[in-house]
Amino acid sequence: MQMEASMNKVLGNKKAIALFVIPGLILYVGLVFVPVIWSFVYSFYDGTPGLNWSFSGLKNYEKLFIDARFKDALVVNLKYIGMVMLGQVALGLCMALVFKFWLKRFKNVIRTLIFFPVVLPTVAVGQLFAKIYEIQPNYGLLNSILANIGLQDWVQPWIGQASTALKALSVMDVWVSMGFYAVIFYGALLDIPDDVMEAAKIDGCNAWNLFKGILMPLLRPVTITCLVFSFSGTVKMFESAMALTGGGPGNATTSLSMYMYNASFGFGKVGYGSTIAIVIFIICIIGTTIIKKFDRQG
Repeated sequence: MQMEASMNKVLGNKKAIALFVIPGLILYVGLVFVPVIWSFVYSFYDGTPGLNWSFSGLKNYEKLFIDARFKDALVVNLKYIGMVMLGQVALGLCMALVFKFWLKRFKNVIRTLIFFPVVLPTVAVGQLFAKIYEIQPNYGLLNSILANIGLQDWVQPWIGQASTALKALSVMDVWVSMGFYAVIFYGALLDIPDDVMEAAKIDGCNAWNLFKGILMPLLRPVTITCLVFSFSGTVKMFESAMALTGGGPGNATTSLSMYMYNASFGFGKVGYGSTIAIVIFIICIIGTTIIKKFDRQG
């Protein structure tokens, strides 16, 4: 009771609330809203600030509809989001279920190993997978395994051809992040009372019905949160692609973020790069809004 009274007293003090809220609000406005507004203003200009910087109106937005490289980058982004987001969340959930129901021994060690890739530097992970996918001058781990088990026809330059480069990149990013989502789901599973699952088993629920009828509804809020986290990360695809493929071969793994960077700093078109940044921001808002609608429907 004393603690509750103290909390009510603190929450009723407007100065105390301001002391906690204002610093975070200032940081949020400075790091999120100001750059977005700045980019929006820049999107109406052409060139680079200080060098051929001139007002162009809506020309940058009109250019998006006829820019083939922008369309290719958008397609790459959408494919990447679909593969990586579903892979990260689905495999994270599967790993959490394994931790909870099947893994009895060494589960702390295995959870640590699964989470370990999350803290690795992106450049290090890119170099690791470049060696795994390598075909010249020597076979990497993947091609060596395929050759040794009689699947020589499957040996190929995984990150050196457009047909497989994006898939190879997606596998790497799923491997890196699935441990993060496994830990989140595992924490949510621990919060589910054992009595609920025991009662379902007594009523005759098999594993599938237990998962579909009890676990998934209870994990729905966490699943939505994980999907939002994953979508927000994948829509900004940049570091991993730069580390593993450099956006190649050709433009096979060039995302909107990479194209924005190249337009702004490679070609000196900061205004057009800002326009692409606004598109990324809009995609992020639309995507998270759609995902959150599934939570409201539940």
